[in-house]
Amino acid sequence: MKSINPDDFKVVGKIELSKIPTNLFNNADADEKEDKLIKVQAKLSELQDVMYAHNRYGVLICLQGMDTSGKDSLIREVFKEFNPRGVVVHSFKTPNSTELEHDYLWRHYLALPEKGKFAVFNRTYYENVLVTRVHPEYILSENLPGVEKVEDITPEFWENRMQQINNFESHISQNGTIVMKFFFHLSKEEQRKRLLRRLENVEQHWKFSPGDLKEREHWDEYMKYYEEAINKTSTANAPWYIIPADDKEMARYIVAKIIWEEMQKHTDIKKPVLDEKILANFEVYKKELEG
Repeated sequence: MKSINPDDFKVVGKIELSKIPTNLFNNADADEKEDKLIKVQAKLSELQDVMYAHNRYGVLICLQGMDTSGKDSLIREVFKEFNPRGVVVHSFKTPNSTELEHDYLWRHYLALPEKGKFAVFNRTYYENVLVTRVHPEYILSENLPGVEKVEDITPEFWENRMQQINNFESHISQNGTIVMKFFFHLSKEEQRKRLLRRLENVEQHWKFSPGDLKEREHWDEYMKYYEEAINKTSTANAPWYIIPADDKEMARYIVAKIIWEEMQKHTDIKKPVLDEKILANFEVYKKELEG
């Protein structure tokens, strides 16, 4: 199987989603994919322990994709070897009444990772330039000045909102949060198959919602707005990676490998060295404990 190079998936110029494949490595052996993922899981777990001791960086992993694209299972598989204290997952739903009393980024600020920890956002603040563009009436619940009806939401409104997101990511990255954003690029046909499995498999019935079918009707709109958001917000300090998502196992490995490779660039992340005076007295401490 071909080795994974993060640069092959990173968005560094204008992209067209329709020209990017949703499946790669079609002939990859299932056991090989699993074996490679297990090895990266172990490396990431060790890295997180070092990060916790180093206590200078937090890591924000943003996951976006259409329904059934595999975000939930990826979180379970990629991060399962982490110490529970080292990773926190946030699944953002429709804002509640308290959250709507603040700006749309407020609840995401509250969920940012502490130093030494990973935070995984399963759906993110990008919903505010994706779902709300497909359903602009949702913006009205934010009770914004000058926005009384859908017609008040101009193209400039969306441009400003994406610039606000860029500013947010720039701010947090400059203050020690490493940001990586992953778009799960799923084909419409593969989504159809996965939704059908939810209907046919009793064990998966709980996953199905009629709302998934209603949102599927807006597929082309979502692809249009995903493409625009990715093109306007993939930056050096908060890059987007487009992950072919038709093969769940392969997508998990690709994401895990990208996180690992990108974290290797932060060469200052090391375990702290004990003060020389403390080291010099180790034998004294040992005798005291043995005594």
